[in-house]
Amino acid sequence: MAKYDERFKQRLVDAYLQGESGIKALAARHEIHHAMLERWVAAYREHGSAALRSKYGSYDAQFKMRVLKHMWRDELSGREVSARYDIRDAGSVARWARLYDEGGINALVPRPRGRPRQMNASPPDRPAQANSPDTRPREELLKEIEYLRAEVAYLKKFRCAAASKEAGSAKEKTQIVRDLRQHHPVAMLLKVAGLARSTFYYQLKALHSDDRHADLKTKIRSVFERHAGRYGYRRVTAAIRQTGQLVNHKAVQRLMQQLQLKSLVRPKKYRSWRGEIGKAAPNLLQRQFEAARPNQKWVTDVTEFNVGGEKLYLSPVMDLYNGEIVAYQMERRPGFELVSSMLKKALARLGRKEHPLLHSDQGWQYRMPALRQQLKQRKLTQSMSRKGNCLDNAAMESFFGTLKSECYRPQRFSSVEQLSETLDRYIHYYNHERIRLKLKGLSPVQYRTQASRTV
Repeated sequence: MAKYDERFKQRLVDAYLQGESGIKALAARHEIHHAMLERWVAAYREHGSAALRSKYGSYDAQFKMRVLKHMWRDELSGREVSARYDIRDAGSVARWARLYDEGGINALVPRPRGRPRQMNASPPDRPAQANSPDTRPREELLKEIEYLRAEVAYLKKFRCAAASKEAGSAKEKTQIVRDLRQHHPVAMLLKVAGLARSTFYYQLKALHSDDRHADLKTKIRSVFERHAGRYGYRRVTAAIRQTGQLVNHKAVQRLMQQLQLKSLVRPKKYRSWRGEIGKAAPNLLQRQFEAARPNQKWVTDVTEFNVGGEKLYLSPVMDLYNGEIVAYQMERRPGFELVSSMLKKALARLGRKEHPLLHSDQGWQYRMPALRQQLKQRKLTQSMSRKGNCLDNAAMESFFGTLKSECYRPQRFSSVEQLSETLDRYIHYYNHERIRLKLKGLSPVQYRTQASRTV
């Protein structure tokens, strides 16, 4: 390796700092490697002209250990920490780290130069003793002691973590080795753990990557628990974006899988058929579930709940403009009064010029002359699904599926009264708080209110 005097180094450093040329161009002009010039500049900035003078000598084990700890703690490169401690040979730090991994702090002790001194052989006539002391070299004994200490420390940590689900996994072993690497050689810890070096560094990188998402994981769990597991990754993403944080839905999906957060699954709805009663209306809705304004298209249906053998029936009406539940009624029996009372509440919210289309299935309640007379008086047009085709009223069926999967099935109810109170709270939550992606991440009431302000 060529030697360069202090004046040559100073001239190149000054040329770079004065902006005459870049690092690579200046190094190529003087036929030196650009990494060497970078090291000179970094050392000059840190220690001044003294860092450019030739320096000889060795470093003790304590100094080397201090440099390594500084590098690991602040996550510096070997070149950066060499400049800070004025270490002229940039490869020294990497060499020290390798020696420490293999043999601990004892491997950092400088070796004496020259040939080792020859020890005088013991006299041949000395009798051998039966209980003679261990004749292994001191270095071998120290290495064995260091290994035993690492083994004891690892086993203590492993017993503390044995109750976790990931005990014995590569991730758990990596976490233990990472915690102990400041006190014991990595090579010995990996040998005790039975972990390959490549696996250790792969898992270590994955752990650092997980730490980057710690705040996002906290927000995801908070949103998920606040809505009692009703939100999947799409709604969780929308809720976090409403706070002003930009986040990708795929990242939220991956993190929710890691956290084992899974939204509730909606089972199929039970349906029954009573036969032909009254007169059916034509299917005027034709699965056009979008509305341009509030109170233009309504859909309705009846669903059943069972609590300890007692039944409760819910009859809501939904506005297809924003999915809002306009009115609802709950009764113990599915009589005509259930639908009639619900319709009276809904009609009370209409203005004089509002005449929505009311779509339902062909249930007997909707085919009664009394109900048809109510609609005729308020000039509402009636529409019905085709017989046995639930898809014609898919918007209402979707609401029932959401209601039962998010409110009814996850809980245990002791009485019908308790269920009724819970349904009241949920429908208010559904209208005012629960966001919908098709409504730009707003709740139905928020969307309707916002639209009315812009008109």
